Amino acid sequence: MNIFRSLIGKVWQDPNAAEVVKISSGQLYLVRPGNIRTSRECIYNDCMATIRRLPGVEHNFQLVITKVYEEGDQDLLEDEDETDEEKVFLISEELEFRTGETDGEPNFIWRDLHGDVDEFFEFVTTGTNAPTRAFFEMCMYRAMYERKYKANADNIQDATLEQFVWHPPTASKVKPRRKVDKNAEVRREESPDQTPIVVDSEEDKPKPKQKVVDPFMSRMRILFEEEAELYLWDLDAADFRNDGVVIARITEQTDANFTYWLTASNEDGLVLAHKICSDMNQKFSAKMLSLTWNHLGDNGAQSSWLFRFATPQDFAQLKEVYTQAMWQSLHQISWGKAKPEEQNYVMSANEDVEMRDVEDEEEDEEEVALDLDPDEEPSDEEDEAEDEDAPRAPTTGDRNSQLTVGYKGDRSYVVRGNNIGVFNHSSDHSVKYYATISNIATPKGKGFKPKNVMLHDQDTKMILQNPTDPNSLYSMDIERGKVVEEWKVHDDIAVDHIAPDNKFAPTTREQTLVGISHNALFRIDPRVSGTKLVDSQYKQYTSKNKFSGVATTASGKLAVASEKGDIRLFDSIGKNAKTALPPLGDPILGVDVTANGRYLVATTETYLIFIDTLIGEGRYAGQLGFDRSFPATSKPRPIRLQLMAQHVAYMGNKISFTPARFNQKEGADENAIVTSTGQFVIAWDLAKVKKGKYDSYEIKKYEDHVVQDNFKFGDDKEIIVALDNNVLAVNKKNLKRPTRYSLAPGLQSHSSIVNTPY
Repeated sequence: MNIFRSLIGKVWQDPNAAEVVKISSGQLYLVRPGNIRTSRECIYNDCMATIRRLPGVEHNFQLVITKVYEEGDQDLLEDEDETDEEKVFLISEELEFRTGETDGEPNFIWRDLHGDVDEFFEFVTTGTNAPTRAFFEMCMYRAMYERKYKANADNIQDATLEQFVWHPPTASKVKPRRKVDKNAEVRREESPDQTPIVVDSEEDKPKPKQKVVDPFMSRMRILFEEEAELYLWDLDAADFRNDGVVIARITEQTDANFTYWLTASNEDGLVLAHKICSDMNQKFSAKMLSLTWNHLGDNGAQSSWLFRFATPQDFAQLKEVYTQAMWQSLHQISWGKAKPEEQNYVMSANEDVEMRDVEDEEEDEEEVALDLDPDEEPSDEEDEAEDEDAPRAPTTGDRNSQLTVGYKGDRSYVVRGNNIGVFNHSSDHSVKYYATISNIATPKGKGFKPKNVMLHDQDTKMILQNPTDPNSLYSMDIERGKVVEEWKVHDDIAVDHIAPDNKFAPTTREQTLVGISHNALFRIDPRVSGTKLVDSQYKQYTSKNKFSGVATTASGKLAVASEKGDIRLFDSIGKNAKTALPPLGDPILGVDVTANGRYLVATTETYLIFIDTLIGEGRYAGQLGFDRSFPATSKPRPIRLQLMAQHVAYMGNKISFTPARFNQKEGADENAIVTSTGQFVIAWDLAKVKKGKYDSYEIKKYEDHVVQDNFKFGDDKEIIVALDNNVLAVNKKNLKRPTRYSLAPGLQSHSSIVNTPY
């Protein structure tokens, strides 16, 4: 393979070259040895094979088989038609890639990971010379190496790639997994493939102890097992404490479907066993070769843990196995059921690669100024004084449940049972109680507690949803403080969520609005006679999509999210979605988009999903996912915005985010995202998120539970906060970089954390 060194240097080392190598002529077959009638089915009679870089995911490549059309044929396809023009396969050793011959024609063969165990694809090359085929084969093995070890393959020896050459399995090749001897001397050398060399020391080797079978581990099947350093976040010292070298494992519980555990053991036995779930708040660091996570104890206390691995290979394998285990536990189906592009999308969510623009390379002076001692206790001047004597809404047996911030007239409205509190935004940037709209009732006098509310028609109306009547909306005249109309939307279609016609429609006289049910998207027009659903603008899905949120851009394009975790982008109502982003697995609680549609934020219980909808390559590069579909091989990368594990340990309680929102201001770009959890208001600086600084957030703690928060309309500094029993305003500058003092003033001792295995 040395003859290809110079050629590899030209195509492989150029990160801007999307395609590594191509064979321009061939035929693709699906081979089913067990099927007599269709044992060899031709998929593409004329196609080409390409090895392509996976955009945005380093060290990952795809084998792409693309159908070739004769000149003029492709123009006959309608722009909106769904076509099967290419098949994409993530390159990994699981493909069992090999070369061979069919009727004297050379071919490439690989497993169909979505078919039966004996089904595979066969690409028969036509008119391709032997050196080109050999070069293609070598590039496949290099791609497998990079995916497995998350390391560049430029300096490896050819012999290192032999491990990826497929051989038929034989009994002699089946070997038990080698366990690492804890008494072995470990010597790490600079070897080309960065593989650690283990040298056993025979001198004074102690006799093995009698193993005691742990009843917990006896129910487990080991999926991953490597040595790692274990750390526990020490709340008092504000640092990770080294708890020694352990055997880190990911295991599958054999007596429960799709149940996985992260465990650590030492020579004394099991140290910890934490069930893999979304509450773990996991974060991978390729730079540190580490995994950090949280554990929520039975007493409600949070602790923060860290595994650190010795090699990039160990870390990469841990991340891959963990991601698949998490996905399977959330979906309750096998990872192999997901399409390759869906697998790539999910895997990319755990990458910690920064997104940077050329103009963002210079370091921000403000960022330097904020780089303070994390243990520095804030001065008294930094604390925001709350106006305890300010008038409040009359208390009832209910608590505040919803907040909606006005577009006109500097007012906010808070739902409390069947009452709505009205609050003024004062000139001194505080919030003052103004009045209460009491005893919300239908026009027929039947009282109800609004489920969702939305301001409408320049803040002269408020649209209410009645949980006992899901097929109708109710229009309240705000000046009169009375529900004056019932809008029957449809006899058979429930309205689960509503949104304005466009992002700034509430500032205008626009009368229509958008509604979604569990499986339909539609327009509502209160001016039409009879039911208010507009038949010509209605899109229903036959499956149970469990839609959970909808948001609109300034031009009326729509983002619809679901409890399944997927997100659909529409350019208008009544048509198919232009883009369908697959689920990471967690239910989405709410969704918001910037006015221009460029950025989207979706909220799950324990993290936010931030997505850039700009199409980066292909036929529609430069357009948004609302207007055109992303190429199958170039889905956007979902960015997880989450709290750092050690911060969660100080906060103490389960993370439960409220729907995140961008600030809103006509004629200006958004620059912040705000959400809350428990007693904390949290804001991300959007400019820093775009630079890849996902951990750059600020926090303010309140003595009461935060129900909901949102920016004052037209303001990127003032945040309106609804607590269980109060409403107030906070300037964003009073949110601080999290420290143990700002998160947990009454710091509990580390000894109060009960380190129970399970």
